[in-house]
Amino acid sequence: MTIFSKIIAGEIPSYKIAENEHFYAFLDIMPLVKGHVLVVPKMEVDKFFDMPENYLSEIMVFAKPIADAIEKAIPCRRVGLSVIGLEVPHAHLHLIPLNEMNDINFTRPKLKVEPSEMEEILQKIVTQL
Repeated sequence: MTIFSKIIAGEIPSYKIAENEHFYAFLDIMPLVKGHVLVVPKMEVDKFFDMPENYLSEIMVFAKPIADAIEKAIPCRRVGLSVIGLEVPHAHLHLIPLNEMNDINFTRPKLKVEPSEMEEILQKIVTQL
C-alpha cells in the first residue's frame, strides 16, 4: 500500500481539497509553492499512463475545477501541471500555482509550511470550488 493509498484511506491525515469515486486531491505537505495540490487516482497504479484510458480523461475533468479554484485563491499567473511520479509509486498529477518558470522546478528545495497556514490555504481553495 502506497503512502497515497494510506492518505485516501484516512490512515494518514491530509489537507483534502476534493474527492469523488475515482480521485482524491489534497495539498502537498512539501510544496514547491504554496497552494501546490496533488491529484491521485484511488486505484493504486504506479505509472500515470498505466491508468485505464477513461481515468486519463477523467483525472483532467476532475482537476479542472480545482485548478480554477487554486487560480482564484492563490496569487498566480496560471496553474501549471506536471506528471513526474518518481518520488511515490502511485500515479499523481501536480497542480502548481505559477508566477515564473522556476515555480515548477522540482530540483529546488521544497517549502516547509506551518499547519495553520496549510489550513488557511486549504480553506481559500475549497471556498472557491
